[in-house]
Amino acid sequence: MAGFVDTSEFRNGLKIEIDGEPFVIEYFQHVKPGKGSAFVRTKIRSLISGRMLEPTMKSGDKVGLPDIEQKDMEYLYSSGDEYYFMEKKTFEQTFITEKVLGESKNFLKENTQVEVLYFNGKAISVGLPNSVDLKVTKCDPGVRGDTVSGAMKPATMETGFVVNVPLFINEGDVLKIDTREGGKYLTRVSTAG
Repeated sequence: MAGFVDTSEFRNGLKIEIDGEPFVIEYFQHVKPGKGSAFVRTKIRSLISGRMLEPTMKSGDKVGLPDIEQKDMEYLYSSGDEYYFMEKKTFEQTFITEKVLGESKNFLKENTQVEVLYFNGKAISVGLPNSVDLKVTKCDPGVRGDTVSGAMKPATMETGFVVNVPLFINEGDVLKIDTREGGKYLTRVSTAG
């Protein structure tokens, strides 16, 4: 543990440690009822498993700060269910399993710059850029004259991820995909050809 923090210092995004597990505060609210002592309602998400908890703490309680380190790294390749990353300064390599990566694996292509979060010296999660450019590898062709406003079709990206795209998208197009909202299509970056 890297120290302690009082509930009065809580803020969204603060990383805390409870029962030896690192969490990030998603939401908190200080409550001062008419009777009784003040308390803090929180919603916290585990940085390891992603599970959500909603503990209530007394005002003035102290919680631990986790021993967390963040490193800028580059995604190299995957082998089986292991995804390999390299630190840009030291060329040190580490891997993260597919289970730990979760949905993040859908947006990783070679040379993607990411932030790898370490807890007690072990890689636990990957912070992706807000958007990534991915090439369409499989997609039904758009039918001429099919111009229904807002109509979408599925397209398979180079990472194997399937995203709904507008009808005018073709195989070989490069698309900008939002990594924050589960992979929404944002715009076409370039066309096939």
